[in-house]
Amino acid sequence: MSLWGQLNLIDPASPIQSEMILFHDHAMILLIGIFTLVGLVGANFAFNKYSTRLVHEAQTLEIIWTIIPALLLIWLALPSLRLLYLLDEQSNDGIILKATGHQWYWSYEIPTINVSSFDSYMIQSSDLKSGDYRLLEVDHRPMVPFGLSTSVITTSSDVIHAWALPSMGIKMDAVPGRLNSMGMYPQLPGVYYGQCSEICGANHSFMPIAVEVINMMDFVNV
Repeated sequence: MSLWGQLNLIDPASPIQSEMILFHDHAMILLIGIFTLVGLVGANFAFNKYSTRLVHEAQTLEIIWTIIPALLLIWLALPSLRLLYLLDEQSNDGIILKATGHQWYWSYEIPTINVSSFDSYMIQSSDLKSGDYRLLEVDHRPMVPFGLSTSVITTSSDVIHAWALPSMGIKMDAVPGRLNSMGMYPQLPGVYYGQCSEICGANHSFMPIAVEVINMMDFVNV
């Protein structure tokens, strides 16, 4: 089992999510370093009496504690900006998956291969089979191929929803009268789960997302 699995976190299934995890680790190095330094300095102040009537300023110290935080912010900002640009990149040579949010289910359409719109409802707990996930299984899963770019387009027919698929590094609002899009590049076959991440009403918790990633030959024959 991977480290992320041991921490009860979801393993990445796309390059973008892998980059997000690397940035998380990058930021945690900085945060742990700052926390350790502040803790050591605080403990040092707690057990020592630093007082003087002669020292009124320390120009060198002020320069150091201004320059070092600025450098640390740059060290954090550069990979963050790189990741933001990667999130905006979308390929034009893949397929399109359109997701429409309703209260409280999703509708999907794949115009690239003329798959007409179909609804995806959560399976009730009483109808689950052995091995199914409660509150995550749906009756109709959209299928996309792995190893090929997929542009996900979202909109809504009523209120604001959010189409989130953590394994693919996607979280995107579905706004009535507006189209939002993000790209994903599945690298591994399987079934990937998510949920609406916008509080959209009484049954907000009961409109899950389940996407099945298959190989290209099976996708063409769907």
